[in-house]
Amino acid sequence: MKSMKKNLKGHFLVIFLFICCSFLFCSCAHKSGHGKRTVTSSTMSQRSSEERVVGSTRVKMTQENGVYYVPVEVNGLNLRFVFDTGASAISISSAEVAVMYRQGLITQDDVLGTSQMMDANGNISEGAVVNLKTVKIGEITLHNIQASVVDNIQAPLLFGQSALSKFGRVSIDYDKGYIEFN
Repeated sequence: MKSMKKNLKGHFLVIFLFICCSFLFCSCAHKSGHGKRTVTSSTMSQRSSEERVVGSTRVKMTQENGVYYVPVEVNGLNLRFVFDTGASAISISSAEVAVMYRQGLITQDDVLGTSQMMDANGNISEGAVVNLKTVKIGEITLHNIQASVVDNIQAPLLFGQSALSKFGRVSIDYDKGYIEFN
């Protein structure tokens, strides 16, 4: 009976995320292939109330088609994110959320609600907001970072301001291919 209840809760989480995210890009599919999102709802944390990271780390970045990628570990899952200072939040697709859920890396308690988001074309839609327990970039681990969930499996993973604003300074060395966070 307990197992059945737990499975129902798990199925609810996945269904909830897909329903919340189905509004995102359903009528406004990305025309450009990129999808910078700006969260316009007050559900995302305000920068002024966040603590700053102490310490620094240097991360190797890779470039493909004019876009810079950085390796990031989210809740123990190694992913590759677009380094995007124009994105107001970390953005992940519902596919990554589903993988994390199946692996026990995200739970129903991590679903914070929904938020209004604006894509690169100026279209506003609603999507889910989740709490990422850990976001590790280089040697620094951030805790309890909010992320927007995009219902588009082709949407790039964006490393945006909900994580970047935790650092006092971010420096890019294009010649050597590194980003330094401190």
